[in-house]
Amino acid sequence: MIGLIAGSKNLPFMFAEEARRRGDKVTAVAFEGETNPALAAQVDSIEWLKVGQLGKMIEALKSRGVDRCVMLGQIAPKNLFDLRPDLRAMALLFTLKRRNAHTIFGAIADELARDGITLVTAVPWLKRWMPETGYRVGPRLSGSQEDDLEFGWRLAKDVSRLEIGQSVVVKEGTVLAVEAFEGTDACLERGGKLAGKKRGGVGMKVAKAGHDMRFDIPCIGPKTVETCAEHGVEVLGFEAGKTLLIDQEEVEELARERKVTIAAWSGES
Repeated sequence: MIGLIAGSKNLPFMFAEEARRRGDKVTAVAFEGETNPALAAQVDSIEWLKVGQLGKMIEALKSRGVDRCVMLGQIAPKNLFDLRPDLRAMALLFTLKRRNAHTIFGAIADELARDGITLVTAVPWLKRWMPETGYRVGPRLSGSQEDDLEFGWRLAKDVSRLEIGQSVVVKEGTVLAVEAFEGTDACLERGGKLAGKKRGGVGMKVAKAGHDMRFDIPCIGPKTVETCAEHGVEVLGFEAGKTLLIDQEEVEELARERKVTIAAWSGES
């Protein structure tokens, strides 16, 4: 039995699909207003909670014999920071000097461990949706675009080390946008607009050094490709082996149709 702490969007469904294929039983804890209710039909059992009910979440997993779990899907930032914590969550938050997604989720992992539940990465279940170096879909790139991918890679890696963000947009060696709290799609939109009428923005999304894949796997989905196409980003690079393609067939079809090149990159591509 493996536990699934399920946020919004498709990742919990992808995990449940692969777990079933492997013969794993899955018990989920889900969050009202965040998790898609359809997940209930894809898992063996499910408990619905409000964001912030840490004690109840841990008890739900323990009572079902769970000793390892994964955490997948998003919780809206406004809900993460405006949660109404129970006593256990309040005690946890009181100990944190900095309150951001990484510190909060890391502390939750520590709380789980105190009750004998190990938070593990979901990567082994999701690896088939994480392309390696050499993966490319879309139009062939020019020499300038290849150079921009390498420049964007180095820049994004440096920015991520500073805990600013994990995505950038560049064009012809010029930095157009750096992701902060607004997220990848908003960064791509802003950078693409700054590329001008001739378009040609090149985006890059990476995992930061020491990235904790237990509760944050970089993702690209159809919406990301649509955002690039609509706002002038003609190339989107992502870190090979560490980035999930959500709805991969749809992503590839959109990339060809909208003439956006997507490329797995490792700095050695």
